[in-house]
Amino acid sequence: MQITFIDTEESWKQMLPISYTRPVAEVRVGILKLHEKWSRVLSTEKVSFRSQEYLNALFSVPSQRSLTILGNVLPTKPLIDAIQNLKEDEALVLNEQVIAGYYDPNESFELGQRKKILLEGINQVMHPWDIFRCNGEEIKSDFNLITNGRNSQSIDDPHTKTYGDQIFIEEGAKIKAAVINAESGPIYIGKDAEVQEGALIRGPFALCDSSTVNMGAKIKGDTTIGPHCKVGGEVSNSVIFGYSNKGHEGFLGNSVIGEWCNLGADTNNSNLKNNYANVKMWDFAAGRFKDTGLQFCGLIMGDHSKCGINTMFNTGTTVGVSANIFGDGFPRTIIPSFAWGGSSGFTTYQTRKAFETAELVMQRRNKTFTEEDKALLSHIFEITAENRVWEKK
Repeated sequence: MQITFIDTEESWKQMLPISYTRPVAEVRVGILKLHEKWSRVLSTEKVSFRSQEYLNALFSVPSQRSLTILGNVLPTKPLIDAIQNLKEDEALVLNEQVIAGYYDPNESFELGQRKKILLEGINQVMHPWDIFRCNGEEIKSDFNLITNGRNSQSIDDPHTKTYGDQIFIEEGAKIKAAVINAESGPIYIGKDAEVQEGALIRGPFALCDSSTVNMGAKIKGDTTIGPHCKVGGEVSNSVIFGYSNKGHEGFLGNSVIGEWCNLGADTNNSNLKNNYANVKMWDFAAGRFKDTGLQFCGLIMGDHSKCGINTMFNTGTTVGVSANIFGDGFPRTIIPSFAWGGSSGFTTYQTRKAFETAELVMQRRNKTFTEEDKALLSHIFEITAENRVWEKK
């Protein structure tokens, strides 16, 4: 079976700024990315994506008719069963939106002449804040998918204290003098990951491959880190994508940090309003602030963005791609892509400078900043120009 994950214009826009640099199914929620969950439950590695055209150079596109699934959908037992029983002339539909069906590579993702099979309800990652909202339950689900029938590596360090039995350690992981509490949910430590001395960790928690929890870190539940990340300080109910660092003290809560990001020492974010009201965040699809329905909601940061030492982010802040934030005070709660500055104002972070930084950052991880990467960021620079309002003055 080949699976194609498709983004509608609306579903892709709703996931900005995270989806500027990836199809929605490439988002990590829990331990696995969305498409990796489906690959496991449907037993196939043949995966492709139909999203924005400019992403095609970096992600596989379909070449033949295939099972096509809306990219923001989480696998659940009823939906898995419905998809496995789906016929070529049928489509699964929820609220007039096609969720799954068999489609040709360039065919419109609509019902057409197919028989409509109605769904009663599904789980979707429709906005960036849904990533951390769903993360705890998805860690539990992925933990069972990944560890079923397998044996964990043992923890040989005599100074590490564990609670609960849902702890799984992959090959090559190192743990020294840590406290690991899985009584509230499973804890997964990926291949070649490291938990350093004095770290305090509560589940549900996932430390993906080759990531590090630094000395003395305090990691609360419903958190995913990595792969290839370094994290310190206090982190709660947050998802940090690959190759990003929060290496120092400071609080990060109810947040999503994209790839290749760096949070300077003592960076803090607010995740609760002083009046305890629901948090509003910027909705790119609607072009306005949207009530998230959440009382706790922190920071959403797109790929390649950075912030300097002592940066303070207010409740419900959204940062675009390749922004550089620094200085005292609270910057605005919607920071466009390629913004340079802070609370005192912004200028444009020109692509030449942004590329220089990206190349240096990726070199440190033995990765190459390719021509495809440059083309991707150049395109994002162009399509986000209208958001940089200071350029119009």
